[in-house]
Amino acid sequence: MSINLKSTFIKFAKTFLPLAFGLFIFWLIFRAFDFREIMSILRQDVNFWFIALSLPFGLGANIVRAYRWGLLIEPLGYKPKKSNLVYAVLGNYGVNLVFPRLGEVWRCTMITRYDNVPFTKLFGTLITDRLADAFSVALIVIVAFIMNVPYFNSFFAQHPEYLEVFNNILLSGWTYATIVIIGLLTLIFFVAFKHHPLVKKLKQLIASVWEGIHSISNMKERRLFLFYTILIWAGYFLYFYICFYAFAFTRDLGWNCGLIAFGMSSVAVAVPVQGSIGPWHAMVIAVLMGFGVTSIDAAAFAFCVHTIQQLIFTAGFGLLGVLALPIANKGK
Repeated sequence: MSINLKSTFIKFAKTFLPLAFGLFIFWLIFRAFDFREIMSILRQDVNFWFIALSLPFGLGANIVRAYRWGLLIEPLGYKPKKSNLVYAVLGNYGVNLVFPRLGEVWRCTMITRYDNVPFTKLFGTLITDRLADAFSVALIVIVAFIMNVPYFNSFFAQHPEYLEVFNNILLSGWTYATIVIIGLLTLIFFVAFKHHPLVKKLKQLIASVWEGIHSISNMKERRLFLFYTILIWAGYFLYFYICFYAFAFTRDLGWNCGLIAFGMSSVAVAVPVQGSIGPWHAMVIAVLMGFGVTSIDAAAFAFCVHTIQQLIFTAGFGLLGVLALPIANKGK
């Protein structure tokens, strides 16, 4: 197999295998439902004004995310244009809808191109950005769990496969043995080939990435970073929860149910699938059914909200971000 053919195959696999996986999960979930019935629910029982009301909160959260990213970059001695950061973050989500997880690399590349910030340092700040998100999601899930222990007991009783996966990973000796072996092999590689040009470049790359991660310790406005983080996740929650009022069967479930569904759907977003198609639907449907919503109504909610918010709204503003960057930086 030639190098070009192999490269093309790898690109094809990275794009279409995650999509195929997500669509397979989507098919598994929705194959039991009559789509004509789902469409009937959407035509007759949905107040789309509430879904429209939710959209500015999602957009606002992503704009605040761009400003928070700027706080991480400034301690490195660079000050990219705020508009470039906003367009790059919006475009990030648009690119991820086509190439999962490539959007993060794309947004760093754009700021490197238009604001001359070294890519490796930007990537370090991106890791910090994502770690802050992971901590936020974990906190949301923990709070939701503490407030709803009976619900989660019932959930894992109905879906023991999830608990089995967690137990297999956390309690397996192979998990920890693999981590130790990889760590030892990496250490041996760096020690044995310390004078090799590749190892020297890797060390420079790691140092630059670490500098980006370490930027949070040099940040002057940590309180503003925390405030932005709260705004981001409050915005995402309202983006999701306001949609409860668009459906008669979720309108009275309350914010507590909304918090659980939001937390579990945020966990599903971590699955590297375009637009979280499949995993997102599975989590939301499972939570709503746990609160007494019928399976067909839960499926209609997940299908409607995901399609409008992720596949239409996010894609639209993602495309806007991709197109706006070269226009706003004409001449660079």
